Amino acid sequence: MSRAALLVLADGRFPAGGHAHSGGAEEAVKAGRIAGAADLEDFCRGRLHTAGLVAAALAAAAAAGADPGELDAAADARTPSPALRAAARRLGRQLLRAARATWPDAGLDALAGKFPKGAHQPVVLGLTARAAGLAPRDAAYCAAYESVSGPASAVVRLLSLDPFEATAVLARLAPEVDRVVDRAVAAGAAVPGEGVGVLPAASAPLLEIGAEAHAGWGARLFAS
Repeated sequence: MSRAALLVLADGRFPAGGHAHSGGAEEAVKAGRIAGAADLEDFCRGRLHTAGLVAAALAAAAAAGADPGELDAAADARTPSPALRAAARRLGRQLLRAARATWPDAGLDALAGKFPKGAHQPVVLGLTARAAGLAPRDAAYCAAYESVSGPASAVVRLLSLDPFEATAVLARLAPEVDRVVDRAVAAGAAVPGEGVGVLPAASAPLLEIGAEAHAGWGARLFAS
């Protein structure tokens, strides 16, 4: 296993399309729920322990070899918002394109054939990590970190927030990312014996509602 592959996969410059998505931050900024670094930290913390935990567990399970079709159905069931489901599949499709070019793998090819319109991004992320020779914990870290780094980067653009402040937010959240990853890896490891129902189903209704509102905007900076 090359741990350097984890740096490639987690790098914001990896062409997986994440830069075009704010993780709900754009709608939260417009609604006034994020106006500065303190609000950003609260938003990211909430997202980490809900959507981030779910994504990290799905990614860990996929990297551990769980059935991607069952995981994709589980992701659908945990994503009530049609707008978020569509965004997750768009991101999954883009990530899969990048992954197949970077780490050619029969499992990734099979996933592309099974989901021509895109599988949920965390499922693709887990299989990508597996193709890159990474462990389920690595996949979970990528997913958990993405759940907070995406909104932080978006808010720097949306509010002209000092990048140093945004990075400090991520640093303060680091211990919580560790704890979320521990939970996610444990849940992913339990899937072979207990099925996908054991995966977390933490909800964030305001993110779902905000995503539906955001999808109807005529002009926006981010796709989601």
